[in-house]
This record gives sequence, C-alpha cells and structure tokens, in this order.
Amino acid sequence: MARGASRGKDRLAKEVKPAEPVRVDAPARIVDDASAHSYLRSRVNIERMTAPALESFKLDRMRALCELLGNPERATRFVHVAGSKGKGSVVEMLGACLSGCGFAVGIYTSPHLVHVRERIRIGHRNINEGQFAKLLTHVAGVVSDLPEELGEATYFEVLTATALLYFADQAVDAAVLEVGLGGRLDATNVVTPELCVITPIHLEHTQILGETLEQIATEKAGILKAGVPVITVRQEEGVLDILREHASTLNAEVLVLGEQVEYSERFEADAKLGPHMRVGVSMAGEGYEHLASPIRGEHQAANCGLALAALLELRKRGFDTPERKVARGLAKTALNGRFEQVLRDPRIIVDGAHTPESINALIRALGAHLRFDSLVVVFGCARDKNVDAMLAGIAGGADKVFFARADDSPRALDASELAARFTERHGKMSQAEASVKDAINQAHRATTRGDLILVTGSFHIAGEAKRLLAAKHGA
Repeated sequence: MARGASRGKDRLAKEVKPAEPVRVDAPARIVDDASAHSYLRSRVNIERMTAPALESFKLDRMRALCELLGNPERATRFVHVAGSKGKGSVVEMLGACLSGCGFAVGIYTSPHLVHVRERIRIGHRNINEGQFAKLLTHVAGVVSDLPEELGEATYFEVLTATALLYFADQAVDAAVLEVGLGGRLDATNVVTPELCVITPIHLEHTQILGETLEQIATEKAGILKAGVPVITVRQEEGVLDILREHASTLNAEVLVLGEQVEYSERFEADAKLGPHMRVGVSMAGEGYEHLASPIRGEHQAANCGLALAALLELRKRGFDTPERKVARGLAKTALNGRFEQVLRDPRIIVDGAHTPESINALIRALGAHLRFDSLVVVFGCARDKNVDAMLAGIAGGADKVFFARADDSPRALDASELAARFTERHGKMSQAEASVKDAINQAHRATTRGDLILVTGSFHIAGEAKRLLAAKHGA
C-alpha cells in the first residue's frame, strides 16, 4: 500500500470492562486470519451482549492501550462520526469523496458484513491478511501489559487500536471513524478530530445509553471537542438544544444542515442513473450543486449532504476538494449492505436497516427506486431492538415474510417468536425458518420473475446472506 502524500498533523490524545475480567495471555504469534479470529474470539465482545452496563465502558483503558502503543491516535487527522442512523453511510460517502480527490483515506466502520478486515480500510481496500496479523500481534503483545485494575481490553478496543496503528503506519492523509456505540465512552473517542459529524439521533440501545432522547443525545454529544466544529442535521425536539449546549461549553461551532449550511435536495430520474436524489450544499459562497446521492433512498440525501458539508469544512483545513473530483469519488461509494443488490436472478437486495426509522425508510426507497410485482422479505433482528415497530414497517410493505435468526448473533431473536408476534399484531401469514439459508431458499421458491427479495433487520443477517450467496454463486 502506497503511503499518503503527507503525514497528518500531530493530534492530542472511554471503555468496556467485562463483569468478571479474566486475564487473556497474548498468543505466541498471529500469522493469518484464522489465528487472528481465534485471538479476537478470546476477547470480551460487547457487540454480542444484549445490554452491557454503561458504567462498564471506561476510556481510561483505551487511553492506556494507546499510550503503550506510542499514541497512534495523535499521528492522523480524523473526522469522527456519531449518530443513531446513517453514520455508516456518511463515513462511506465522505471517505469515497476524499479518495476521489486523491487523498489516502483511512476508513474505520462497524460491524462487518463478511470479514472482520472490512472494518479497517484505506479507500476501498481492506487491510490485507499479513498487515492485519502483524499489527494485531503488536496490539496483543501490549494488551497483557495493561494495569490489571483497568480490566481486559475488549474485541472492539483491540480492533480500534489496530486501526489507529494501521492508519499511522500508512501515513494516511485523513481517517474517517465511525463511533461503535454512543459516543462519550466509545473506544474511538480517544481522538481529537478536525471535525465531528452527528447524524439523526433516535431512541436506541436504551438499556445502555438511556431511556430518553435527551440522555442519548448527551452520550452522542460526548464526542465533541474544544474548538472542533460539529456538523449535524435538524434533529427531533430537544436534541439540538443539548448538542448546542454541550458545544457552547467547548467553544465549538455547531453547523446545521438547512440552517448554517444551505441545503437542497430533489428527486429525479434519468436514463443513466434511473430514480435518484440530488443534493446541494453551500457555506460562505462555496459549495457543491446537484450531486447525485450514490445510495438509494430519500433518507440518504441528508447523509450525502452531511458528507458534502464536511468536505467544505475540511477545505478550510487545507484539503483540496474540487467538485469534479468530489462527484467522481462520490459515485464510487461502497454500498456495503446499504440497499445493495447482491444477486440479479432472482433479484436480492440486502440492507442492514435495524431501527424502525431505517426499516420504514428502506420500504419507501424500494417503492421509489425499483419496479417489482411482490416484495418477499427475509427478516431477523436483535432482541434488544424496538421489534414491534420494525415488524410494523415490514408489514406495511411486504407481501410475504420469512423469519430467520442470524447464526453469529447471540442477541438475535428466535424466528418462531418473530413470526408469532408478526401474525398476532398484523394478522398476516409468515413463516419461521431454521436458518438464513433456509429462509432465502424458501423466499426464492415463493417468487416469480418480477418479484424482489429483501434481506434486512440487522447487519448480521445481511452479512450472512452475502456470505451464503457469495459461496453459492462465486461472487
């Protein structure tokens, strides 16, 4: 991998403690993906827990880990992205635009769909097996040196540290980091970024982040830093007040899409792109006009606007981001489980929508962007989500539903329970299947040529579908 044109400026320098920490010795050597996966499986994985206590997330451990690694979080210029929905889309679009402008751009996202190395990329290229093994070995070697009172470093902390090391080693020009959970106590919050971005905030992870929008907004606002501007959208009542209040204590400017940032969106269709959204943003006489959002769905327009507004802010910080190059990069945005067509015959779309809002937006987007006779849905979700509201969204658009439980998600709800709740509340017939594979096969049998299959409800079920279809069709 070629190094970036310039090493980022030095930057100034939250936490997940297992209930019963157990010391895990570092492996003798991590040499390939198999040994990397084995080591990672030995770590406490918060993503697989239903409701870890917020008090168990402590940044002190992540800061200590970074210090043992030579503070790689100070070697790179970052954009830090938080929010309840859309943050992954913003990361992908912003990263693609910067790559299109010729910058070496680190991308850190979660969760992954098919392979854990998807989470750590430069541009569209995942960290390769050898680099991942080498850097993970380095991280594993110092994890055992953490003070015992800090507890064991978790799966997400180890991966975050590995990403920070990789971006520093490759001297990327910038890196875009997606917050894993919340913000204030997330492992990514060891960075001091050039810019913060906060996407729409909704009720989510209420057992961890709080039961009100105000509590959740306070956790998200925890990524704000002194003097660092934050770009956001118009939020539900009370949320912007909290963001502005928190920003004012840090002398950080808040820029709202549609207020401080001029913003426009429109729906159109043409022979080349078909139905799509076009977006424009401007600030202080500079901007981008009528660029096509690369991810389908009206709800993605504002995410595209956030990414473009971030580019205008980065331009003030020395990044050359001309419209022609931005448009070229934006068009190459990786979909990665966002309205992603993974098979043409039959037509199968996978989407990681995992909130009621995102499910409803997805169903609307399918109707606006695609022609089909019947919509056949394969659905599975985590038990700690607003399941009934998600099922209501599915009921509003699906003609047939097959429920399944993702194999790799301990938090996933049983397919039989989903089917029972769906039938009880909506009076529609559905079918529970033993596996995602069985559900996809049954969905295929239930479709005719003009129908569409949608696999959704979580990134786990979308990822499992991608793996199965890639193995079957050699994708």
